[in-house]
Amino acid sequence: MKNLILLFCFLITSNSFAQATVKGTVTADGMPLPLANIVLKNIKYSTSSKVDGSYQFNTIPLGKYETIASYTGFKSQSQFILITDSTDVILNFNLRENNTLDEVVITGTLKPVSRLESPVPVEVYKPVFFQKNPTANIFEALQNVNGVRPQLNCNVCNTGDIHINGLEGPYTLVLIDGMPIVSGLSTVYGLSGIPNSLLERIEIVKGPASSLYGSEAVGGLINIITKNPKTAATFSADTFATDWGEVNVDIGFKANVSKAASVLTGINYFNYSNPIDNNNDNFTDLTLQDRISVFQKWNFNRKSNKLLSLAGRYFYEDRWGGELQWEKKYRGGTEVYGESIYTKRWELLGAYELPIAEKMLLSFSYTDHDQNSVYGNMPYLAKQRIGFGQLTWDKKINKHDFLFGTALRYQYYDDNTTATVEEDVNWIPSLFVQDEINLAEKHTVLLGARYDYNNNHGSIFTPRLAYKWKINENNVVRFNTGTGFRIVNLFTEEHAALTGSRDVIVLEELKPERSYNANLNYLKKIYSNNGTFIGLETTAWYTHFTNSIIPDYDSDPNQIIYKNLDGYAVTKGISTNLDLVFTNGLKMIFGVTFMDVTKTEDDIKTRQMLTEKFTGTWAISYRLNTMFLDIDYTGNIYGPMRLPLLGELDPRSEYSPTWSIQNIQFTFNKFKNLELYAGVKNLLNWTPNKGNPFIIARANDPFDKNVQYDNHGNAQVTQDNPYGLTFDPGYVYGPNQGIRSFFGLRYTLK
Repeated sequence: MKNLILLFCFLITSNSFAQATVKGTVTADGMPLPLANIVLKNIKYSTSSKVDGSYQFNTIPLGKYETIASYTGFKSQSQFILITDSTDVILNFNLRENNTLDEVVITGTLKPVSRLESPVPVEVYKPVFFQKNPTANIFEALQNVNGVRPQLNCNVCNTGDIHINGLEGPYTLVLIDGMPIVSGLSTVYGLSGIPNSLLERIEIVKGPASSLYGSEAVGGLINIITKNPKTAATFSADTFATDWGEVNVDIGFKANVSKAASVLTGINYFNYSNPIDNNNDNFTDLTLQDRISVFQKWNFNRKSNKLLSLAGRYFYEDRWGGELQWEKKYRGGTEVYGESIYTKRWELLGAYELPIAEKMLLSFSYTDHDQNSVYGNMPYLAKQRIGFGQLTWDKKINKHDFLFGTALRYQYYDDNTTATVEEDVNWIPSLFVQDEINLAEKHTVLLGARYDYNNNHGSIFTPRLAYKWKINENNVVRFNTGTGFRIVNLFTEEHAALTGSRDVIVLEELKPERSYNANLNYLKKIYSNNGTFIGLETTAWYTHFTNSIIPDYDSDPNQIIYKNLDGYAVTKGISTNLDLVFTNGLKMIFGVTFMDVTKTEDDIKTRQMLTEKFTGTWAISYRLNTMFLDIDYTGNIYGPMRLPLLGELDPRSEYSPTWSIQNIQFTFNKFKNLELYAGVKNLLNWTPNKGNPFIIARANDPFDKNVQYDNHGNAQVTQDNPYGLTFDPGYVYGPNQGIRSFFGLRYTLK
């Protein structure tokens, strides 16, 4: 009997102290996922997966546990296990990317909401999307976003802006963390240099958003959202070089200063110092650049857990393009032609959630932009300062979700042109309100209105309405309509007004543009039984503009004429995005946009200059698990667009051809924390000079020293000038940079 009792006690004791090992692998689309977080929730054990995706917990007591695997950018996965003896437990995870259709967005309504629940269509792009075709700045990175086109405005200095659905750059508002940091002068000159290492995501709204964001958000807006220092990687570095001699370095690191604050720092440096002239016109094909940008963001930990953040950025760039023999000693002279731009700017932005029970947020920003530039012998010296403050109150009452807000914008602008006789100082106070109403379980209506007062233009009122019908979790229909407005700062927006030989003619005092917009959006998600995901989103839009200010290149080849359009302009079209994710490691993203952008004046309808009829984009990715290799094939295609000619004898094509930029990249990611990548950009070696006798008119005589004119100032046909042209670098619709290879590495320490 005594032996039986001892045996029974021994079995109970052995079972009580029995421990097991839990192990397995974490993969993503079948490929090992290193540095994933695995947590045994009940006992708060945690570990990270190794390079091969494996993980292991030792000496786990008997019991039932919830095990969670997570990784940034992927959906977390949870599984339950029951340990009854010391037998090893094998538990594998295969994480799926967190599809952007389910992401939380803020741009459409100024409030955090699931993208599926937002009544305003918002497109979301994560850093992994832009890494498929690495670029030195966000301006270039947007070339693979459907309906968005980075437009170069000058063959010599290569400055540009961003078109959305065929509308010129001044119609696009660019925000950083919801603040209008990049606007006016910096839309043309300061869009480069935002460190990619700080990028959390980019949210894009296509169509007027003036009822929330005011002027400039007429065609759409791009909100660049930076990382939270609390969740950012401890250190990250991304650097690459091309065989053209371009070098880009992007570094980010964070630190916990104390329990009270954490700080994130990002540094971007870009250099290109190798003049290349493949089209043999004695002008640089790519502008030479030396640029540095430093960004720092602080998040402060408050006892109330309310938001307090402060960020700043300093940017400096020295860029020049022109004749190959140009040196700085020729700057501003008439001996050798060059366009040289020195840009200095600093920015400050912050957000403070008020320490009260109500949800009230104070946001603010300030920018100071100083530009010293010459275009040949034409100097352009400009200063711009923009201050912005905004207070919002988020309040829910029964079925109504209100947002009340007030904003104050300060604008200072001065330059040395004849258009700015004295400093332009403007204060623009604003009031806005929106009400999101849950009509029924599947139906939501958003009503909004904004009032702005401008010293020069008086009161401006912009209402909007949005309706969302959530048929089910996988089908959503949205309808949006509203108005927009744009106050014009001519020389801060129109680079063509500053370069070349055309005279700038402003016929009248320019009035604010107004727009009336409607768009219909349909979103569908399909999940197949074998794990394949299909996402389909289609949008049709129509926008009518009054008082449009469209530069007139046609009336006189020697002039660019600016005035309010005596008529109307229209942009309409349809756009479709298709996402496909397969379980075998293949992912495909396709986008296509068809548009018609016209102006009608004196009953004559003409197509807008530099606007394509259709665009297409794609990103095809495939993962070879056994080789630890990702292959990304990206590209875009643009339909013909009307181009600015200098006269009837100009031999250059009036319309651009259908053209495409295509790229391929190979990424090797076997090593812990490290990715190596290489590839080829512009595989087809396409450049605009193909099919044209020249791109820059009279590149051999940039100061028009040998041009003869008649009594009306028109260039005459001579033996030296058979087409009767003057120097003009404004015939541009795509980059002159041909095929090139690149190699880079990316290191991330969580």
